[in-house]
Amino acid sequence: MPRADMADHLVHFMTGPRWVDAFGVMQRILHERVLRGSGRINRDRYRCVCFSEAPLPMVPGGPVNEDGYSRYTPFGILFDKAWVFSQGGRPVIYQPEAEYDLLPDALRWRHMRYEIGDAERVDFTWEREWRLHVDELRFDPSNAVVIVPNAEWEQHLRVAFDDQQDWQVSAYTQILDETVSEAYREGFPWRVARLGKPTPPAQ
Repeated sequence: MPRADMADHLVHFMTGPRWVDAFGVMQRILHERVLRGSGRINRDRYRCVCFSEAPLPMVPGGPVNEDGYSRYTPFGILFDKAWVFSQGGRPVIYQPEAEYDLLPDALRWRHMRYEIGDAERVDFTWEREWRLHVDELRFDPSNAVVIVPNAEWEQHLRVAFDDQQDWQVSAYTQILDETVSEAYREGFPWRVARLGKPTPPAQ
């Protein structure tokens, strides 16, 4: 039975100082069709690809929430949770730093610090984070959905793809006739979901 507070998907959100920067990062990832693991925020530098389990209707007020000091933007790539699980992805283990050494070595990549005592507060549970402990995750249009803030940014995505196809066909015409070159033109391959989030005036 569907629940509003649960999701059957996971999203890898883009970061960046501005929406246009995050959009550029997403374009590169879609072109390469690979997410690369990072150990930048993980203790002991375990390389992981990170996701959020937040249901899409909750995203604008949750993971993508400027007022909540979120570092995420409303651009991302969505995957079926069962597919990520089959690749080895798991929810992080939110726990105090003092409990890290209690984890077996094979599970330490899942550790995420969590402290809500009187002395300090470290709480990122709102991210509902999952991790996949890999150097890279390859994907394609059959198992990924592109997340954009609104129809305007979806149009930007489609126009950028068409421009890239124009450039590719033009390059082929240097060695092939125009009819053959046009046969290499591809249609837009991605499924797209919009968050319904308006573009900030500064963008």
